[in-house]
Amino acid sequence: MSPPAPDADTGADTPTETRRDRLGMAYLSLLSYLPFPARVRLSGWLGEHLVGRLSSVRRKGRAAGAHFMPDLPEAEAQRIAAQVPGNLARLATEILSPEDLARLAATVPPAGPGFAALEEAKAQGRAAILVSAHFGNYDVPRLSLNARGYHIGGFYKAMSSPALNDLYVRSVSASGAPMFPDTSEGLKGLLRFMRKGGMFGILIDLDRPNGVLIDFLGRPTRTVLSIAEMALKYDALVVPVFGIRTPEAPGFRIHIDTPVAHSTPEQMTRDLNDRIGAQVRAHPAQWVWWHKRRKPDHP
Repeated sequence: MSPPAPDADTGADTPTETRRDRLGMAYLSLLSYLPFPARVRLSGWLGEHLVGRLSSVRRKGRAAGAHFMPDLPEAEAQRIAAQVPGNLARLATEILSPEDLARLAATVPPAGPGFAALEEAKAQGRAAILVSAHFGNYDVPRLSLNARGYHIGGFYKAMSSPALNDLYVRSVSASGAPMFPDTSEGLKGLLRFMRKGGMFGILIDLDRPNGVLIDFLGRPTRTVLSIAEMALKYDALVVPVFGIRTPEAPGFRIHIDTPVAHSTPEQMTRDLNDRIGAQVRAHPAQWVWWHKRRKPDHP
């Protein structure tokens, strides 16, 4: 599963990016001295009240909201855009606290209409693809299932900062392996893993040049077909999963949706987009609006 990183790697870091990364690493180092709950609360508050106000995250989120949900009342749209940076900061802090997050996730029971099918696939040794989005905390379902005897890996897109990417990969690998990078070698390893009946998680809501235009939240949005194509080739179960934030303890609930029926890659991908869109409509502040699901060069 990929981190909520910018969509494009522009090559060598600029001095501004280098300073930003150093500040980020120093900030994360200081945060590590706090207990996990306080660490997450502080990050969320700083994200919403400081980073959101001083950076372009809130503005980009509002622009994406205007594209995908143009009928939202302005006050509601502004409220969502203001909350997104806080949830993004909470997500980053949780992901980079792997042992703490794994302990928390182990207390969150998986539930939903697709859980029985996932249990059956595990018993049969059948490959499965757990599909999610940059929503809530996408790693909570994987960690919860691993704590219950599963062995679910992940496929991720590298971050543009080498230092932050190294920290990210070490963090997610510490709480559940194998992890496969979005490279030719990583893809080869992933396919070998699937042939042996492996299960892995992946996020489908990043724009990719090889994607096709499929409806998402009522708008044609470029989406890859490769997840559905892999599922058809390897007879893998495709299950949408979501780690949804809740105000009550333990802070999350896990929803394992009905498996996506095997049909054509286009129809399966449309179904995945619809499932993700339904969760975004239900909990809009939990989706990372700013990461350019829609780009200016789209038709």
